[in-house]
Order: sequence, then structure tokens, then C-alpha cells
Amino acid sequence: MKKLLLFAAFCLLLQFVYAKENPSFSTAGFFQLAQSGREVYNFNVAWRFYKGSMDDGGGLNCKDEEWQMVSLPHGLEYLPVDAAGSINYLGEAWYRKHFTPDESLKGKKIFLHFEAIMGKSEIWINGQLLQKHYGGYLPVVVDVTDQLIWGSPNVVAVKADNSDDPSFPPGKAHSVLGFSRYGGIYRDCWLLAHNQVYITDPNYENQVAGGGLFVSFDDISDEKATIKLKVHIRNQAEKNFSGKVQYDLFRADGAKVLSESRLIKVRKSSSRHFFSETSLSNPKCWTPDNPYLYQLKVRILNNQGEVVDGYKKRIGVRTVEFKGADGLWLNGKPYQKKLIGANRHQEHAVLGNALPNNMHWRDAKKLRDAGMTIIRNGHYPQDPAFMDACDELGLFVVVPTPGWQFWNKDPQFAEFIYSDIRNMVRRDRNHPSVIMWEPVLNETHYPLEFAQQARNCVDEEYPGPNSNYSATDPKAKGSDFYPIQFSHPALTNSFYSVAEIDSSKTYYTREWGDNVDDWNSQNSPSRIHRSWGEQAMLVQAQHYANPPYKPFTCLESLYAAGKHHIGGTMWHAFDHNQGYHPVPFYGGIMDAFRQPKYSYYLFMSQRDPVKSDLIAETGPMVFIAHEMSPFSGKNVVVYSNCEEVRLTVYGNGKQHTYKKEAGEMAMPSPIITFKDVYDFMDTKNLSRKGQRDKVYMLAEGLINGKVIATHKVQPAGKPEKIVLWLDNEDISLVANGSDVVTVVAGIADKNGNIKRLSNFNVKFSIDGEGRILGGADIMANPRPISWGTAPVLVQSTKKAGKIKLVAEVQWAGAQQPVSAELVFESIPAAMERVYNQQEALRLNRTSTGTSTFDQDDRALQDLKRENERLKRKLLESGLKEVEKMQEEFGE
Repeated sequence: MKKLLLFAAFCLLLQFVYAKENPSFSTAGFFQLAQSGREVYNFNVAWRFYKGSMDDGGGLNCKDEEWQMVSLPHGLEYLPVDAAGSINYLGEAWYRKHFTPDESLKGKKIFLHFEAIMGKSEIWINGQLLQKHYGGYLPVVVDVTDQLIWGSPNVVAVKADNSDDPSFPPGKAHSVLGFSRYGGIYRDCWLLAHNQVYITDPNYENQVAGGGLFVSFDDISDEKATIKLKVHIRNQAEKNFSGKVQYDLFRADGAKVLSESRLIKVRKSSSRHFFSETSLSNPKCWTPDNPYLYQLKVRILNNQGEVVDGYKKRIGVRTVEFKGADGLWLNGKPYQKKLIGANRHQEHAVLGNALPNNMHWRDAKKLRDAGMTIIRNGHYPQDPAFMDACDELGLFVVVPTPGWQFWNKDPQFAEFIYSDIRNMVRRDRNHPSVIMWEPVLNETHYPLEFAQQARNCVDEEYPGPNSNYSATDPKAKGSDFYPIQFSHPALTNSFYSVAEIDSSKTYYTREWGDNVDDWNSQNSPSRIHRSWGEQAMLVQAQHYANPPYKPFTCLESLYAAGKHHIGGTMWHAFDHNQGYHPVPFYGGIMDAFRQPKYSYYLFMSQRDPVKSDLIAETGPMVFIAHEMSPFSGKNVVVYSNCEEVRLTVYGNGKQHTYKKEAGEMAMPSPIITFKDVYDFMDTKNLSRKGQRDKVYMLAEGLINGKVIATHKVQPAGKPEKIVLWLDNEDISLVANGSDVVTVVAGIADKNGNIKRLSNFNVKFSIDGEGRILGGADIMANPRPISWGTAPVLVQSTKKAGKIKLVAEVQWAGAQQPVSAELVFESIPAAMERVYNQQEALRLNRTSTGTSTFDQDDRALQDLKRENERLKRKLLESGLKEVEKMQEEFGE
């Protein structure tokens, strides 16, 4: 009999030293509370996987012994970075998990909570079909209590079918879809166990404005805030229940600031909602600049004072009002800043849509570092971990229902949409980051009655004075029903803006920045691959900032708009694939691996130069957008949010100064261009004189005459070595079998300057508690250098420990760059995981592209690198002689 492994490993800070504490994430919509009678387990590890159709995939007699072993999140396949044009798999896939439930859970209610399964799905347990689901972006929750077999192995089987199906949203065929749908069980799965009297799951209960816990606020001021609490409790015990619900609110430092309770009675085999209202004195309100989160602990206690059920919620005290001509009001006060941000697809290079939680947090962190304060989830509700990150980092979120340019006249299609609208509100209603709902279908011609009913769904699910924040296109049917209109600033984009401003409406630009010649060719100054270099990146940044062609929506026009126009989200934060076009969308300010383009620093320069306590990077910055290469322009562009920028070109060279003038432009920090200050011949002359150390540019950012930010650029010399670094935002890799981190290999000169203009292939090998994702078949390993770097993805194993990654050029040679190694550690997972230990042993053998060393290999690798270094030293003297001769003969 195969045995269940319940593995609980907690972070021991005495054993490891980390840059900072890892973020925490909700599980099935809540945070665990100790001694609450409620337990939640990570159900991600060790699923058998088969890509294709299977007649008996849900049955007990299914022959799955030779299936691939995977862990969730899982997106069916690893893909090349450029995976546009519908190259991804569309069709059926099956997952099967074998496990034996622990006897300690017997007598409890047991649920499986899938955060999402793409497409049409079926959930089976022990050969019995329990649920079918249509959709791909919202939770699938299944009560498995009565189907479990205690003391014996159980099998959960999931069919995931992402093939084209017009009967439910998004509905559009993938080959004509503006993004990639991917597939699989691509978000987390949790096993929940709690008592027979419990707080319900709002997505399972399907009750209007009900189920679970609903927290809302009213009458917020500096002195107090009214908190409204609504909880749904179900009693499936064999007798009536009486007791109380207890609420305790804690500050971030752990101090209790509020307690509230009320008596409750719930008859057996029934459920009830209970309402409470209380007041919080001197609230710390949630804002983008200060995203303060309280901890709300809710417990159900019986008459003996015993805790029956409970959990924690992170809540932000926050109200939002859209006041038309008076603009956005936050927490009862006018919000004076423009909301500037970007759209985001849940997609990443190699992984497709199957990002683990820490990668969602890193995405949010990178965008907040860039000064963004709002994200639109295009075009569907995204992973709960991303929403948690936005709560914590101070990013507002626009939450849309799934859909894009497609309408099916079959009434069932509209019913699926209404269900999606209701369930996205139920899932995300307690997130302070949610600023508006987008219940209509993106860029779609739908009937008038749908527009009205879609708005009604939001209002019914979130009743109250601060609920009327649904948005639509002003030219779409039924736009009069909506208080927020997606439009462009009137003075700069007349074609896509409204003819007359309605003082009762608030305006927001849902997507801006793309500027294609036509929608077949899709050539645009915004769409540039990072490898195309500095001139292309400079054009993209200028395009997003303030292009010479008008009218066009850009940072300048958004900042110049009146109070009625509260901001906009550019399309798109990251490069991503498209089903309907052979070329990916390259308009991101970062590429698909989250490596920055120049535009990233342009956006960063718009943030406030005053440093704050925000988790993200804040404060002054300066960045030189110039590589000092033979092909670099004479003008030098600098992005900075400082009052003054001083640029020194070459050691002891001339200093050039820019001073920002008050009211110079509407955008906080215009692009700074120092004209005719660089000449490659100056680099050559200094270098030939042996003064290479003087070949550099130094930008200094000043405020009140004091240097507070600097950036130095030196041209890269001969490629000498590979350098490796973790791109992890100081978040450690978690040893849960699912977490992934990006490691970047760069081709560098002897001083560590990245050689942007270089062409190498880098191959990776790994040792220890990690595995490389993707192989040569998708150009993941070896990976070609692009703009000086080659990223690779490393996934954790189930065991915490050291990981050694080695990078070397694919074709070795005496004068090729020296290889590099990076050693880092994964940390123990804090949550218990349910999996079969024997099954999990197969995981290391089935991960594509994994390469490991044995003990002999390790010694050989170390010896090889030492030999490379020694050979390089011996060759240096010979090379000096060659260089001298070339100089003497004028070659």
C-alpha cells in the first residue's frame, strides 16, 4: 500500500540567512489560523500527467503507471520564448493523483480547491465524476468528503481540455485570439479540512453577495472608519449549533485594535448569514503610497468557548469614489495623483500561464518599482497570489471578466459570463487593491441587455455606497449604465475619445501605447525586441513618453488630462505571445523573462523622488540609456526623477547639466537628452593612449544641490567571462517542488560590464536541490545570448538545500569566455504537502532539461574552471604582444 507523506517543514532562521522574509499568500481565499479547527494542505506535488485524449482517464482501471510525473502549477508543456501563432497544444489532458488521506482528517469536511483549470474540466475521485466546469480563470471547488476511502489509496483525476469551444467565454478560437490561452491545472490546488460547522467558500456556495466572509467599509475619516462584516456559516453536524462569531483586528505590528462578537444559532443541515457593524478609531487607511494591511481573525466558537472554525484575512481600510468632474476620491478625500500603470497577462517565458506564487509577487514588485500604481488584468481574473501581492505593494487592480472580441447569441453563453462576473466579485471583493470591475467583454459587440445585466451582477454582488465602480467603453452598447468610461484623453486622441465630456462620468484609459501601421502587419514603434538594441529601445521610450506625432495617448497626455480622467494602463507590461499572429507582442517595458528595456527606466523616472517605507523600490533614480558602443548615437538620453542631472562624459571630460523647470511638461520627469556629447572616436583615442579607465559616462542626480543618485556606464571590452545572478527580488526559492526562480547569465568583460552586442550560446548544468526547466528542443538550454544575457528557469525540489548552477559557452575554446557558477539555497516550505512519497521520487527524473552532477563531475567541473583561468592568464602575455604589433603596423 502506498503511503501518504504529510511533510511539514518550517523556516528555521537560525540555520539560514535570507535577504528578507518571503511574502505570504492566501490559500483558497484565506490565511491559515493556528488552532482554529481548519487545516489546509498543499495538493500540488506529484500528479501523473498525460497529454492527449483518454477514454477511461477518470476511472479506477486507468493504466497511468508510465505517465509523466509533474507538480502544479502545470501548463501542459514548456514553450520557446517566441511561442506566438498558436504553436501551443490545444486539446485534452489528464492529471491523476494517488494519495492516502490521513486518519486524523476523518470526520471532517474535505474540499479540493483548484484556483483554476483551463477550459472544460472534469473532476473525478475514485472513479466517480463529481463536477464539470466551463471556464479557465476562476476557482473550481469540490466537496470530496463522501467519496474518500479511509485507510486505502485514493485517486483524484482531472480532465483539462483547452481546445476551442465557442459555448463559453472567452469563446474565440485560439488562432484568432489576441493572447495565448495555454492550458492545464495552471494554478494551485489546496486540500481543505474543517469541522462540520464552518465558514463557507463564496465560490462554492453560489449565493448573491454571500458565502464566506464579506468585509466592506463606510464613512472613512482620519478619526474613524465603519467596518461592515458579513459571514456565512453552514452547519452540517447532526445537531443544532449555537455559539458566537468572534472578530479580532490586529495592526501590522501585532497589536489588537478591535474586538467584536455576536451570538449565532444555526440549525442542523442549514446555513445562515450573520451581520455585524463596528467602528475603528484612528484607522490607518490603505493607499498606493501606504498600503497598510490589518490582520482580521475570525473564529466560530461553541457555547463551551471552543474554537470550531476560523481563519485570517488581510484587509485594507479603503473606500473608492468616482466623482466625475471631481475625479477620484480615496478614503473620503480627493486623490490628486494620476493612476499610471500597465496591463498584464498571466504569462511567462517557458512556463506559459503556469507561474508559481513567488513569480506573481516578483511581477508586481517589478512594476511597483517602476512607479506604477495600477494594473489591469488583461483579459481575465488572474492568480490570487498576484492579487495578494498588489494588496501588499500598493497596486490598484482593474479586474475584468474573461472575454475578448467574441459574442455567442446562444443564451447559455451570456449565462456563463454572468456566472464569471459574480464569481470574480465573490473571489476578489475583500482585496483593497480592486479599484474597478470590468464586467463587459473586451472590444466586443454585445447586445444592450447584456451590458445592463452585467452591471447589475456587480451591483448585486457588491451592494453599498462604494460598489458602483463598473467600467465600459463609451462607444459600446449600454455605456450609459456605467459610471466609468474607458476612453483616451480628449485633447490628444480625438478618434478614440468621447466627443463631449459628461461631468457625471469618470474616464480612464484601459489600453494605450500601441501604434500599429495596420492590424495585419502590426508594425509599431512601441513593439521592439530587447535584442534590437539601444536605438530601437530609445524610440519605444520616446513613443511612450511624448512622441512627436499627435494626437497620441502617452504619459504626457495622461498627466495633462483634467481631473475627470484619472489615468491609464499601457499595453503591455511584458512581452507576450498571441494566438492570432506569428510574432509575439514586443511592446512590453520588460521582455518575457522580465528583463528590462529602456522604457522600464522611463516609467521609473516618473515616480516620486522621495523615499518611502513601501516594500518596493522608491526614491530618486537616474539611468543612462546609452551603451557607448561604436553604433551608439551622439546624443545621450538620461531618465531621472531628480531636479538636476549632471552628466560627465569621459574622465576629466566636460560636464553637462540639466535642470528641471517648474511646469516644463505635465509628466513629472521629461526625457533628458544631452545633444552631441558622445563620439566613438573619443573612446578610441583614449583607449589607444592606455587611458581606458577614463572611458565612461557618469550621471549624477541632484536634489537641493545634493547628489542623491548615480549611474555609471562603461563600454564593454573583450568578452572574458560569464557572470551569473539571481533575478529574484530578494525572495528566496521555496522548496515545495513548484517554486521557480530566474537566473541570468551575462557575457561580460574582465570588469563585469555586460557585452550587449555579442552572440554566444550558453549551456547550463545543475547540482543539488533544483532542476532546470526546458531543454534544447525549445532553446531553453542551451540558450542563445540576447542583448548580452541568457536567462534560465530553476525549479525547486521538495527538499531545501544548496543549488549549484554552472553556465558555460556551448563551444569551448582557449579564448572563449570563462564559465561561471552560482550557488544559492532554497528554503523549507512552511505548508504541509499531501503526496505519495514513492510517486514524488519520479519528479526529478521527469523534468525536462534537468542536468545533474555526480561527485566526480563536481570535482571535474571545478578543475575545468581553474584550468580555464590558468590558460587565460598564460594567454594574456601573448595577446599583449599581438595587440602591440597591430598598433605598430597601424592595422
